[in-house]
Amino acid sequence: MGDHRKLVQRYQVTNGNKFRLADADPADVGGINSKGQAERALARGVVRLAELQERLYAQDRWGVLVILQAMDAAGKDGTIKHVMSGVNPQGCEVTSFKQPSSEELDHDFLWRCARRCPERGRIGIFNRSYYEEVLVVRVHPELLQRQRMPADLVGKRIWKQRFEDINAFEQRLSRNGTRVLKFFLHVSKGEQRRRFLERLDIPEKRWKFSAADVAERQHWDRYMSAYEQMIRHTSSREAPWTVVPADHKWFARFLVAETIIAALEDLQLAFPTVSKEREKELGQARTALARKDA
Repeated sequence: MGDHRKLVQRYQVTNGNKFRLADADPADVGGINSKGQAERALARGVVRLAELQERLYAQDRWGVLVILQAMDAAGKDGTIKHVMSGVNPQGCEVTSFKQPSSEELDHDFLWRCARRCPERGRIGIFNRSYYEEVLVVRVHPELLQRQRMPADLVGKRIWKQRFEDINAFEQRLSRNGTRVLKFFLHVSKGEQRRRFLERLDIPEKRWKFSAADVAERQHWDRYMSAYEQMIRHTSSREAPWTVVPADHKWFARFLVAETIIAALEDLQLAFPTVSKEREKELGQARTALARKDA
């Protein structure tokens, strides 16, 4: 785990001011020798994650919020499926945020996500999140009109203000026992194109294809600029971004799993201890159950 922890730290953005997305290679594999090596490590990680999640649930003191942001076809769904495959469903909830409803649009941009944050003892996974409000809405500012905000509140400073609101929100979560883990699955434009074509070519994957996804490729550079600004302004000590090279799904899944494991291990999770009074009660119960007529 020691070497893996160093690898995890390598991809975490600890100083957002100096972050440049152009310096992050989507095809990087962190020195992992092969797909098989990463998959074997992931299998071990799935077992370890299940152990830690059981302690998290039993201890009931911490909550963990995992946020996944990415361009289409970057592998968010597959990452959730493979990384969380061993976790007890009772202790984990996945929320996929789609286009906001009319009710959600009548509240502030954090409202719908705040309602789905995990309770203590549980892992909550956001497939997309409130960060869409500084990504897709920034690339398509006309979407702000649907939010019906007062006109004098929609100015040039709105993105800076939203970054400030997000940082304050995540700081509040951290101060109240929710560990926030944020992942940007960084896929290249060429790899996204290959995956879109695969969806068209393979009948079992065609249901995933959307013409709107292709249309969004026309705004690629604007999206990359928005992601860079997002990471620069919202990577904090409490909630740093992990920029995950996602051209190789096997490496992305391995890195996400190891990052979550490292964070859970830092919480020093343990099963609750039993008081002397409770030990006495349990002893009496054992005696009663040991009787033949029990």
